[in-house]
This record gives sequence, structure tokens and C-alpha cells, in this order.
Amino acid sequence: MLRFGCSQVVIERLDPLVNPDVNPSPHLHQVVGGNAFNQSMPSTDISKVATCTTCSFDQDFSNYWTANLYFRARNGSYKRVPQIANQGLTGDNGGITVYYTSPGSKATTAFKPGFRMLSGDAMKRTADSLGKNMQSCFRCYTGPNFGGNVASPCFDAKLDTEHFPTTPCPGGIRSNIIFPLCWDGKNLDSPNHQDHVAHPKTGPTSFAVVNGECPSTHPVKIPQVHLEIMWDTTSFNNKADWPEDGSQPFYLSTGDKTGFGQHADYVFGWKDDSLQKAMDSGCYLNNCKALTTQQTKVKNQCSVKNTVHEDTEGWLNELPGGGLGM
Repeated sequence: MLRFGCSQVVIERLDPLVNPDVNPSPHLHQVVGGNAFNQSMPSTDISKVATCTTCSFDQDFSNYWTANLYFRARNGSYKRVPQIANQGLTGDNGGITVYYTSPGSKATTAFKPGFRMLSGDAMKRTADSLGKNMQSCFRCYTGPNFGGNVASPCFDAKLDTEHFPTTPCPGGIRSNIIFPLCWDGKNLDSPNHQDHVAHPKTGPTSFAVVNGECPSTHPVKIPQVHLEIMWDTTSFNNKADWPEDGSQPFYLSTGDKTGFGQHADYVFGWKDDSLQKAMDSGCYLNNCKALTTQQTKVKNQCSVKNTVHEDTEGWLNELPGGGLGM
């Protein structure tokens, strides 16, 4: 299992996977990884296009992105919720924590150049009711320094929910998003960016449970990709600022106030066969002799120039782009 941090490379309203060549795209994203990210990313070897990456392992020029989180005040204005470094990743510039999990050495096939996929549905507004096998959840920390962080992601019956937490979270909120772990072995993408991958025969599996048998339609076991995002909601915990009816005040940048529409995009960009070597080497967390790492201050310098000129910070009258979920 690999676990490593990728700092922010850009925050802007682009989505080269779902809305290629559209500038701006319908809603705002926070993006990490290589600096090849732009409004159009062809099915090519991204590692040969990027020149730097915000990820700890300097062989990973992939891009990972999710919707942003906003707080809506009682007066109707919005403010982007800042992101902070995850546990054990001090110094990261917000961003995303990335996991790649394999059931064992030489048990998974790494992604190929040009591969991309999508987890979740931006338009979803109801629960899947999968219990501990939910593919997206929010953890409500009970106090500073990741208070209450004991159970595996999406496993805590009290602190993990598929919807946004309904009460203030003293230590902030963590997002978790899990991708499928079976591939058809042929297509690097599909029209909806999901049909070329699938869950095991028994259905969606929880974080790091990767032993399920893949269906005949998608026989190739791939590493389970899992993303974590840390939202510092602590400055928005005063319920006097929350809606008068007491409902929770957070919105995804898609306009979703339920949280069910949490989703993530992935464009593979590992250099050469570095990911395959890592999966075959029994690496654990950020300890991997098959890979090399870069200093935090170096990766934090990698960035992408923002091409969408609009206000995303401070107090806004509406979500960027109007908060469209497409």
C-alpha cells in the first residue's frame, strides 16, 4: 500500500475529463499532481508532458481532482473552505492524500499511459446505503489533531457519513473517495469514464479490502485508488452563522448541499513502469525503495497557471459558475 501527499497544483474551473476543451467548465475543482493539467489532456503519456509534480513521489505526474467545499453563511454568501495537510504530511499545501492498494506483490496490473476514470456522480443526491462499503464518505473529527481518527475510512458508524455531517465538527471534516479495482483490460477510458472499470463480483469494497474476484467483463485487477481531502471547517463552527433552520451549511462547488454528489477524477501519469514496480515491491505508505521522493518545499513550488479569471476566494454572492453540477 502506498500513501503519500500531493499538494495543490491549481484551483480553477476546468475538467479535462468530463468537459474537455471547455473553459470554464461548469464547476470549480481543486487539482493536484503534474503540471500538464489543462483544459484538454489527450490520451497520451502524461509523464512525458509534465515537467514537475506536487506529489511526494517524483515519478507520479498523474492528476487527481475533486470539487471544492464552500460554507454558505446565513446571509446567503459563500466562502471557500481552506484545506490543510493530512495526518503525517506536515508542510503539504492542502491538496489530496493518495492511496494505492494491492492485495499483494505482483497481484495487480498498473494503469497504462492514457488511462483515466471517474468515481462518483456530481448529480447524485441520495444515498447508496452500502454501509461500511460506501465509496464516498465524510469524517467529522471530534477535536484538534485529527481527534477521533481511529477507525478505517468510512468504517466509523458515528463519525463517518455518506452525507455532510449535520453538526459542527470540532476538528474539521475529511473527505474519502474510493475508485473501483477491476478493469476490462482493453479500454483506457469510456464515454462516461466509468464503464471500463468495475467493482468485484460481490460489489463495492471498502478501503484496502482488495481481495474480491473481478467479474469476467472486467477481469484485470488494478490497484485500488483512494483519495482523502482535509477541510478546515473549524472557523465555520459557530451555529449562529448556520441556516436559521439548523441545517448544515456546507456545499460542494457543484451546488450540492447533501454531500452525496462527492466525486473524483483521475488521469494516470506515472513515469514508465514505476507504479508497477512499487505495487510489486511490497511498499508500505511512503516507504518504498522502488520509488524516489522529493522534498516538500520542492513539490510545493510546482504549479499550473490559472486560465479562468474569476473570484473563488473571499465572500462570494454565488458559487463560481453558479454551482452547476454537470
